[in-house]
Amino acid sequence: MGETEVISIVRESLWTALAISTPILAVALAVGLTIGLLQALTSIQELTLTFVPKLIAIGAVFWMTMSYMGQGLVSLFQDRIIPLIAGG
Repeated sequence: MGETEVISIVRESLWTALAISTPILAVALAVGLTIGLLQALTSIQELTLTFVPKLIAIGAVFWMTMSYMGQGLVSLFQDRIIPLIAGG
């Protein structure tokens, strides 16, 4: 296994990680900004007000995109990692 092959696998793994984490990160950002704006407008400074809605939104998005994330990881392992290991 050469240096270029290792770099290629690492690059593909990073792109897969970015692709499967994007929905959760986007929702966390949107909910955080919305709650932060509401807190600034109403002068409510409760810490759980930011934590609980964000946790619920992240859990819901994770549940909805679980199959997409699983398919992305399985395809990465089946197409790149396992053949590399099995092929020597």
